[in-house]
Amino acid sequence: MSRRRSTTVAAAVSLAAAAAGCGFGPGESTSGEVTLTVTRDYGANVLIETSEEDPAESETVIRFLDRETELTTRYGGGFVQSIDGISGTVADGRSIDWFFFVNGIESPRGAADVPAHGGDRIWWDYRDWTDALRTPAVVGSWPEPFAQVSAGTERLPVRVVCLTVRRPCSDTVERLAAEGVDASIEPRRAVAHADAEALRVLVGPWARVRSDRVAATLEHEPATSGVFARFERAASGWRLAALDESAAPVERLGAGAGLVAGLRAGDDPATWLVTGTDGAGVEAAVGLLRTDSLAHRYAIASAGGHEIPLPEGG
Repeated sequence: MSRRRSTTVAAAVSLAAAAAGCGFGPGESTSGEVTLTVTRDYGANVLIETSEEDPAESETVIRFLDRETELTTRYGGGFVQSIDGISGTVADGRSIDWFFFVNGIESPRGAADVPAHGGDRIWWDYRDWTDALRTPAVVGSWPEPFAQVSAGTERLPVRVVCLTVRRPCSDTVERLAAEGVDASIEPRRAVAHADAEALRVLVGPWARVRSDRVAATLEHEPATSGVFARFERAASGWRLAALDESAAPVERLGAGAGLVAGLRAGDDPATWLVTGTDGAGVEAAVGLLRTDSLAHRYAIASAGGHEIPLPEGG
């Protein structure tokens, strides 16, 4: 293993210390169902879906995974190397490894240090990370991170920042409400004053959404944004480039193209974008706010009535 790979994996791949045999009892339980999803290729192929009711307070992400899969680790048990025989590797100059998310947020800590509470949605994915080491927020655990089921009474407010006509914003609030999420609609001026203590959903055409400092990263490469799409200027306004896992454009989407993607700046709460090349694109993006469209997706676009998981071809 090269020095480059060992150091970057140390920063990104889950710490998997074998804590399961530490000798402590399970202790009290947390209430609710914790789910485990294991996929590969940016969620394109689902390998495992399982759950546990009322997990013990001592439950961790690595313990849950270890009970449900054949697990191997490296660095003295410090990192997940393989799940059910699928192992991290470097092939043809491209690096592939296991990463995990809790409630739609890429974990900054190793799996042995992350508790698994009732209500949590844990997602492991085996992916090529050559062109995007980090993907800080994904949409595939909807309605998380907004539902905050495992947070109890310590939930952050959810704010729909409206950068368009009222209807798409109201529709977004209704979609969230259907999932048990109470969200408020905030006016455009809220964009300039992003609240680090709130989860935000920016709704509007890209020409307006891009004024937000977090959203603006989407005009850069996936290595910066963590999203395999970017908006580009076109003669008629804006177009959306759908990228593959090597960050190369597969197609460029024009009028009516929509996008739902998650972003995260540092340790701030996630910001979701429900946006598009124009008003019709925003409406198309709102239509994607449902489980059958978002499940196991890093991000998703819509064009001509067709859904496009991102990265495209993942």
